[in-house]
Amino acid sequence: MNEERRLTTRQAAELLGVKPATVYAYVSRGQLTSRRDAVGRGSTFDAAEVEELARRSRREAAAPPSGELSVRTSLTLIEADRYYFRGVDAVALASRYRFEEVAEWLWTGSLAHGVRFTAPPEALAAARRSVAALPGHSGPADRLRVAVAAAAVTDPLRFDLSEEAVLGSARCLIPTLVGALPVLGADRWAGDARIARRLWPRLTAQDPDPDALAALDLALALLVDHDLAASTLAVRVAASARAHPYAAVSAGLGALEGPLHGAAGRLAHRMLAEVLERGAAAPVVAEYLRAGRRVPGLGHRLYRGEDPRARALFDRLEGLPQAAPALAAAREVAAVMGRQGGLHANVDLALAVLTVSCAMAAEAGETVFAVARTAGWIAHALEEYQERPLRMRPSGQYQGLRPPQPMP
Repeated sequence: MNEERRLTTRQAAELLGVKPATVYAYVSRGQLTSRRDAVGRGSTFDAAEVEELARRSRREAAAPPSGELSVRTSLTLIEADRYYFRGVDAVALASRYRFEEVAEWLWTGSLAHGVRFTAPPEALAAARRSVAALPGHSGPADRLRVAVAAAAVTDPLRFDLSEEAVLGSARCLIPTLVGALPVLGADRWAGDARIARRLWPRLTAQDPDPDALAALDLALALLVDHDLAASTLAVRVAASARAHPYAAVSAGLGALEGPLHGAAGRLAHRMLAEVLERGAAAPVVAEYLRAGRRVPGLGHRLYRGEDPRARALFDRLEGLPQAAPALAAAREVAAVMGRQGGLHANVDLALAVLTVSCAMAAEAGETVFAVARTAGWIAHALEEYQERPLRMRPSGQYQGLRPPQPMP
């Protein structure tokens, strides 16, 4: 860049509204880069970089007061019982395009028709060996966390946080995660690289039909992102500390394993299977309520009406003959609960219809959710890498004894 586009320390300080010493503090934190001037008497700074830091500082000064966590994002908007990916209706997008194409849209804002993700042989082999070494009772989150760690150590470029490098890692990581999971059925059509097709035999021993496969692909696309869920916030905290994308995804998987986040699909699956076994929803719902347990698959804090993801998946499952019993059971559960609190079906209940109908295990919904959300986590990590490092550092509200206290 030519010399006219560089600022002295004093000019940079004036633009930022700080003292010259603070400018060098920004340099030490990695927020600015400096260069010695031609005669070596001082430092100069890229004017565009200083201006961007000044804009960020002004935005942060206007952020909500301490105690109200608010994160700027251009990825997902949720309002009026609908949600949008980069301003586009997410349900319409997921209904029209495949999971990989929706992921690319979220990552780049561009639609890559027919894009396919490919797992590098070395990463896939390492992930498979690592997952195979786990005990048989290991859950989906266990397997995926181990697969992420194994894939990370095979990628020498994982510490490159440029957009191009992170996107390259993402396009390799998702198929590696899927390919590392144990196969339950015959993996026919092995040449089909679509994520939904590769994931299917890892969820069920049943052969897929085109409609069932389309329903799985829709579920993946619908679940790509949902704003700042707990796991996504964990990813952004890791990315704020400049953890590489594999580590950021691991943070998301750790939060996902909590019973209040990732386990909802498993609980809805078991509840729906019980309704089918007993032939009616009312007695099952009554037992849940009698035990003081929440009926899974109903209600969502962000939607007053029915979860739009559930509605879209239910509509797709209508065309799946084997889903009819589970679909009727799910609607009966929603109808029974609707008499009391007006709770509507959420995506966990719709996903349970898919997993029950296709002879999948109870934890299959958790696997689908984690694979899909990995794409969203990468999008949030990419966004966070463009922000000031370590900005996710809230202040603790100390509630302990005031010092000085006697030495124990």
